[in-house]
Amino acid sequence: MESGPQRLPAGPEAAVRAAAVLAGGGLVALPTETVYGLGADATSGAAVASIYALKQRPQFNPLIAHVASLAAAQHEGVFNADALALAQAFWPGPLTLVVPVALKGSVSDLARAGLDSIGLRVPAHPAALAILEAFGKPVAAPSANRSGRISPTTADHVARDLGSGVGLIVDGGPCEIGVESTIVACLDGPPVILRPGGVSRADIERVLGKQIGEPAAEQAENAVLAPGMLPSHYAPRAKVRMNAVAVKPGEAVLDFHGRIGDDDDNAIAYLDLSSGGSLMEAAANLFAFLHRLDASGATTIAVAPVPQEGLGEAINDRLTRAAAPREG
Repeated sequence: MESGPQRLPAGPEAAVRAAAVLAGGGLVALPTETVYGLGADATSGAAVASIYALKQRPQFNPLIAHVASLAAAQHEGVFNADALALAQAFWPGPLTLVVPVALKGSVSDLARAGLDSIGLRVPAHPAALAILEAFGKPVAAPSANRSGRISPTTADHVARDLGSGVGLIVDGGPCEIGVESTIVACLDGPPVILRPGGVSRADIERVLGKQIGEPAAEQAENAVLAPGMLPSHYAPRAKVRMNAVAVKPGEAVLDFHGRIGDDDDNAIAYLDLSSGGSLMEAAANLFAFLHRLDASGATTIAVAPVPQEGLGEAINDRLTRAAAPREG
C-alpha cells in the first residue's frame, strides 16, 4: 500500500522542513488564507514542471509567484502607481497583481508560461509567510489539487487528492477565505480584473479612486485562467515548423530525444529538449530553449515531434500556439 506524504502542523519546524523540500526541488502543500497551494521553487523550471505533472494540468497556464514582501515582489515585477497602491493596501492578503516582469527577475520562464508579465502575491497566512521567509525565494503555488477538481481548503483535501506526490503537507487548519485571490492586471492600459476573488471590486475601486475594467469578451473566450487570461502567448520572432523530421538550410533545431540529431550541416543552432526522452525535462526546458534558438538568427525553428501524452500535451499546445500564423 502506498504511504501518504509527510505531514506537519504549521509552525517553525514545518517552515524549516518546507524550505528544505523546496530547495531540493520538491513539492510542498502550504496553507494560505485563500486555498492550499501546491508550492515549488518558482526559479527552477524543473521544479515548476513537477507541478504541472502532478496536477495533470492540460496547458502551461502561468502560475502565481508567492513572495514574502512587497520588496521581494518588486525584485520580480515592475509596479506602476496603480499596482503599488493596491499592493500597499491589500498585501499581505488575497490579491494577485499581474505586472510586467522585471529585467532581473528570478522566476522561471515556465512559471510565467513565457509571458512578459508575472503574477505576484504576498499571502496573509502566517504559515505561508514563514515558509516564504525561510526559503528566501519566490514559490509558485497554484491550488493543491488535480486540475479540474475542487480547490482544497484543508490539509485532508490535499492528502486525498494528491497523495504521495507531495513531499510535505503543512497543516495550517481550514483556510480562512476559501476562494482564490482576486487577480488584477496592471500593465500598459487601465487596470483590469482578470479573476474575482478574496478582495472585492468595490474595495479595489475605492483604493484606486476609479472604476476598474474587465478583459474584453474576445480575450476572455480563448484565455486560460488568469494570469493566462492575457491574450498574448509566447511566440518567437522566428517561424516555428512543427513535426520536423529533417532540417532545411538555415533552420534552428528544437529536438526531442535525438529524433532529428545534431549532425545536420543545414542547422545553424541545435538544442534537444530532453535527450533522454523525459517530458518533464522537456517542459522545464521549453521556453528557455525557444528563447535561445530565436536568438540564433534563424528565420525558422524546426521542432521534432513530441509525444502527445502527459506533459507532452501541454508542450504541443504551447508549440502549436507558437507556430500559429501571426496577424499583421
